[in-house]
Parts: sequence; C-alpha cells; structure tokens
Amino acid sequence: MKGEKKMVLKSRMKWVGLVGLVLSAFSLFTHFLLARYTGRSISVYEPSITIFQWRPIFDNADLARSGPMYRRLWGPVRHLESLLPHANPRRNYEAPGLQTNGFIFVRILGGFHEIRNSICDVVVVARLLNATLVIPEIQSTTSSKGISSNFKSFAYLYNEDQFTAALVKDVKVVKTLPKNLKTARRKKEIPVFRVPHSASPDFYLHNVLPVLKRHLVIELVVSDGGCLQAILPPHLEEHQRLRCRVAFHALRFRHEVQELATKILNRIRFSGRPYIAFYPGITRDALAYHGCSELFQDVLTELIQHRRSWMIKRGIVKGNLSIDSAKQRLNGLCPLMPEEVGILLRAYGYSSDTIIYVSGGEVFGGQRVLIPLHAMFENVVDRTSLSTISELNRIYGHEVSLVSTSQPAPPIEEEAKLEAWKTSGPRPRPLPPPPARPKYPYNIEGWWGWVAESDNEPESTIMELRINAHKLLWEAVDYLICIEADVFIPGFDRDGRGRPNFASLVTGHRLYQSAASKTYRPDRKEVAKLLDENRDHLYQANQTWLTSIRKHLNKTLFDGLTEASTKLKPLSFLSHPVPECSCWRHDNLEESTHGRDLSIHELQAALGIEYRCPSWMDNKVVSLSPKDKATEEDLDEDIVSGMFFRHGNGDHGIGGGETNTKEETQMEDQEELDGGER
Repeated sequence: MKGEKKMVLKSRMKWVGLVGLVLSAFSLFTHFLLARYTGRSISVYEPSITIFQWRPIFDNADLARSGPMYRRLWGPVRHLESLLPHANPRRNYEAPGLQTNGFIFVRILGGFHEIRNSICDVVVVARLLNATLVIPEIQSTTSSKGISSNFKSFAYLYNEDQFTAALVKDVKVVKTLPKNLKTARRKKEIPVFRVPHSASPDFYLHNVLPVLKRHLVIELVVSDGGCLQAILPPHLEEHQRLRCRVAFHALRFRHEVQELATKILNRIRFSGRPYIAFYPGITRDALAYHGCSELFQDVLTELIQHRRSWMIKRGIVKGNLSIDSAKQRLNGLCPLMPEEVGILLRAYGYSSDTIIYVSGGEVFGGQRVLIPLHAMFENVVDRTSLSTISELNRIYGHEVSLVSTSQPAPPIEEEAKLEAWKTSGPRPRPLPPPPARPKYPYNIEGWWGWVAESDNEPESTIMELRINAHKLLWEAVDYLICIEADVFIPGFDRDGRGRPNFASLVTGHRLYQSAASKTYRPDRKEVAKLLDENRDHLYQANQTWLTSIRKHLNKTLFDGLTEASTKLKPLSFLSHPVPECSCWRHDNLEESTHGRDLSIHELQAALGIEYRCPSWMDNKVVSLSPKDKATEEDLDEDIVSGMFFRHGNGDHGIGGGETNTKEETQMEDQEELDGGER
C-alpha cells in the first residue's frame, strides 16, 4: 500500500510540473505577442528609454508660447530683428581670372577655432595676391596616427566640394598642386613662410608676392589662429566680406558630421521645448594663461600651475608663476564656473526643467565641475547623452586597430633556441625590470608623478593623438547645435593665449545669421561683483538681487555687442562681423513717431551699420500690438522670483527683500520688450 501511495504522489508531482511548464510557455508566448503588436505605440519613447542616457523631465507638460514670460525668456531681441546678413559684394568686384601669380600651399596648426580663423585668412591672402589656393592641409589630423584614410586633412572636417564651389567667384581653388610642384615640395625645394600672427596686408604684398611671382609656388605655415590682421583698411572692405562668405557659406562640415548634428538637434527638439546652449570655456590652457588655478583644488591646481610655468618659459605668458586667482576673477579674467552660470539663469527666470546643452568639447576637471549645474537644471545634456557610440564612431570612419590581437608565429630558429634555453639546466636569472610608470591624462582622476619630476609632460600616446583629432569633430557637432540654439550663453570667450575662442565664433555666427536670437554676453567682472554681494544667500536670494541679475543679463543683449566690437573684433573679425557683413532693413518701427525710436538710430550708430538692405530683403517686421505691449509691461516681478529655486524659504526667499514699485517694474519689463535697450 505504501508503495502504491508513493507512485501516485510522484505521478501527481509530474503532472503539476508539466502543467507549470505549459503555463510558462503560454506566458512567454503571450508576452511575445504583446511586444510584437504593441511596439508601435511605444516607439516614440525609444530615444529617451532604450537608446540614450537622457530621459527628459518636465514640470509642466504644456509650455505656453504666447505668454509674456515665454517671450521674455525665449523671444527675439526686437530691435535686432532688422539686422540681416548681407555678405555679397557691394562695389566693383571682379571674379578671378584664368591667369594667377602662382600657387599657395598652406599648412594650418591648431584647434577648431584656430583652424576656422586661419582658413578664412588664407583665402583672403590668396585673393590679395591673385594666387591659386590649394585646399589647406590641417596638420593636426594628418600627423595623427590611426586616423581613417578616407578622411585626411581638410576633408576630415569640411566639405571640399562645397568649399571650392562657394568660392568660384572669389578665389581660384584646386585640391592638389600640379605633379611637378608636388615633387618639388616633397624635396623641400619651394619657399616656405612661417607667417606671423595678424600680419598686415603690406607684409604679403611686399615680402610674399615677389617670391610667389619668382617661384610660382610658396608654402605658408599658419599657427596661432590667423595670419592676417582682423581689421583691414577701408579700401579692403570687400575682403572683409569675403571672410564672411568663407566662414558662413563656404566652410560646411562634411556630410557625416552634419547628419549627426541634425539627429542630435532633432532629439533635443523632440520634446517641443526650446533649449539653451552653454559653452563653459574651462580649459587648462585658458586657466593657466590667466592665472585661475585656485578655482580648483588639489592636483588640478598643480596641473594648471605646471602649464603656466611651461607658458612662461616659452614667452607665451609674461608675469609671475604665482598669481592671485581671486583678484583675477574679480577683474573678469577667469571663466564663469557652471554653478555661477546656473545661478544667473535661474535668477533670470529659467525654470529647473529647462534643457541646457553643454558644448565645446571637454571641461577641465571633468563632470564633477558640472555637478552644481545638474543640481539646478534637470535636463542638462551633451552630445554623448544624445547619441549612440555607433553614431559617434561613424563620423570617425574605419580606423586602424591600435592593438593587434594576433601574434605572428615565431620562426623555426626561434623555437629551437627557446627549447635549448629551457633545457640548459640551472643558471642565475636576473631580476625582472621594474614596471613602467603609468601615465595618467590630466582629465582622469589620479596622481601625476611627472609634475614633480620633469618640466616636460610625457609624450602623447597614439590613442591620445587620435582623440585630439576627434575633438575637431566633437566641436564641429557642438558648433552646429549652438548656432541653432534658442539661447546661447558663454562661460568664457578667450582661449589659452588671450584670443577669441569657440564661444566667440559661435556668437559671431549667430550675430551674422540671426542677430535677433538671444545671445547673452555676461560681463564677468560685474557678475563676480553681484555674486560676492550675495554670497551667503545665493540659493535664497531676495527680490532686489534678482532684479539686479535680471537687469544685467538683459543689458548684455546689446552692451555685449559693443564690447565685442571694441575688445574681440581687433583680435578676430569672425567674432563680430558687423557692420561689414550686415545690412539694416527698413520697417514699421522707423516710420512711427514714438519717442523710443531714437534707440534704433542709437543702435545703428553703435554698431556702425549704414548700408540699407536691398529691396528684396525689405519685409515688414511683425510687431506687437498695443494690447500685447501692455500685457508684457504688467508682468509682475514676483513671477521671476517664483521661478528661482523651488526649495528656497526663509527671510531671503521669494518676495523676502525689497520690492520695486509698479512703475519701476514696468520700465524694466519694457526694456526687455525692446530687446535690452539702454
């Protein structure tokens, strides 16, 4: 009996197990069907869930685009809407003839902004000398190891065909030297000029042109971001406009780069929200040049000082190794930290769910420098969080593997010697050599022993050379996204030699392409003063301080233009291509008799714009109705402070300080409505 009971129990357990297997199979089949037939309904969420790191978080599902707050934060600068791009020739301007004085071959050294400035300069030099320009060679890519053979030199970054076609009426451009001249260059038989930075036109007419006519070919080596002075004499005004045609029309990035930038831009725009592009400008060279090492701590400060010492020895920097970083910051010579930029934007009224795109390559100090910005804004993104690894690899092309996994088989003689060595009996064996000191790049956490041991940094590895070349592509993608941003704000506008940098190129391009788009140019000296005034209550600011920040940023929409004209333009024309490459459109605002129209003429005088746009560009500007103006003038200041830090409380919270009168508030709102007039 007991045996029969055991058999029945085992049989029942088998049935239970079988039923469980059937149910499991049925469940898997059901899940497969659900995934198969409901995939379309969730496909729109794939970019933020399965592919990219960024998952957008918005406090308000719908953003009112017709409200006064939206227009104040994202709307165009009204009085700059009449400023339009116009870089076409305006005087007698002949196309290049068939006969030229010879060929100019150019090698360009430097980073992204230096290459772009230099290309514009060499095109103008070729026009000045009536020479045939060979498409420039970008030295930083050709000298790198392992770069794809499909993209060498100029074609690694820019579209050669577009460059040639766009300049057909300006300069004769060829892709390579004739065969005989190419052989002579290979044998180093052609004259080479290592041209100085910002050389005058007379230098080329008196020193370079005679040699060009004599040898029919010369080679120019251009470094430091330019070979021609930024502001040319009045009789060369058409050459200034040629610079604009080169920078803003002829220099198009190659197709793969533009395609990736378009994908990233579409993913940012997918949510239907506007976005801010932010360029930190925190590079090691810039920090070392301006003596801002004490903004960081520990080994990062040591690395900055080491770089400054190197610059002093080579005459790049004139000054002492030790410098008061706090004093430099108060003088506006140091970059704004991401935390400070975040405070400015929140104080101005941008909410915590605003999309902020961080551009411009790597930030010295790594992601930890951006932690405060992430804490203030939930949607801080960059190219890595909006693209896949395969998409980034696609713009690099097929590259040679740096590490070969397969080892060739040893020759027979080597095998025989190895076997004889193994069977030779006991013998004294030397100690193994000590392991090589590991090399840590400056942007990786760790200890850097070489800083204390040597004045020279270790030689770059092959992988580092390749990454340095890829930085050109990263900045090209960021450049396109910054140009299209609804708002752009730079943290710094100088490079490691005190000259304009990536941010300067972006602001200049935005001024040319869409002058009315919001581009803040904060005065770092004034910002440092404002932040120090309220250092103890930055995150619980009172009404008066918020109003001061609001006034300052609003003021920079115009005052930043005049500052760029006086400080940046003499160093780089592309940072402020006005008035040479712009015209003023006649619109309704000029025809009215309202008292505020005087500011329009003041703006024209300040920017130096006298040329009126052609009739085909004279479209009427859509102006606000009196009702809309009154609505914006009645915008309450409490709305701005209410959009500051949501967790603020206490006496210094919202409305906790002095409040302005209604008349003062209306004046400030009217200033913003007018686009930052003085």
